[in-house]
Amino acid sequence: MTTATLKLYDYPLSGNCFKVRQMLAWLGVPYRTVPVDFFPGREHKSAAFLADVNPLGQLPVIGDDGFLLRDAQAILVYLASRYDPQGRWYPADAKLRGEVAQWLATADEITRTASAARLHDALGYHHLDIDACRAGARAVFRVLDDHLAERATEGLRWLASAPESTIADLACFPYVALAGEGGISLDEFPALRNWVWDFRHLPGFIGMSGIFPAGPA
Repeated sequence: MTTATLKLYDYPLSGNCFKVRQMLAWLGVPYRTVPVDFFPGREHKSAAFLADVNPLGQLPVIGDDGFLLRDAQAILVYLASRYDPQGRWYPADAKLRGEVAQWLATADEITRTASAARLHDALGYHHLDIDACRAGARAVFRVLDDHLAERATEGLRWLASAPESTIADLACFPYVALAGEGGISLDEFPALRNWVWDFRHLPGFIGMSGIFPAGPA
């Protein structure tokens, strides 16, 4: 029996951790979970975690055969580069990689706004400016919705110009799908809602609490 060498420092309710779990599932990479008590224990801010795992006090983090890497988007790039030799999730074409990188940056903005609104409402982070978080989330959702609507006129469904979904979609997906937990409705973003539906119906989608896999047709 082969022992998994890859470790994932994980919190089940984190959308950023979900991204990594989903990527590992799609790539078929075995791993072992190192649970981190994000809430209410705030273990990610402990002296030991800051010293030994991530000095920024954030999740997720992976350890792969001695290589420690933080930041969800960086981890997606690494996993797809190392474990997807066909380039299904991170295409080698320079223009596509530029597009993917653009949407990975957008994913950080979604985390800063929509995820923060969810932390405020669901986990009691009441020091956050909830109105600013929701306004910021709606602004970035408008960018996504307009882009996806334009893509649809070209017969395309995904954020990058590839015929299949990429890590760009995975990076942006969870905190859009969980937006309702931060008091943000997707009703005014029809193209974005369709994209969430399409993503949930991808083969092998595992889901998380609040984002369930699509049922059988």
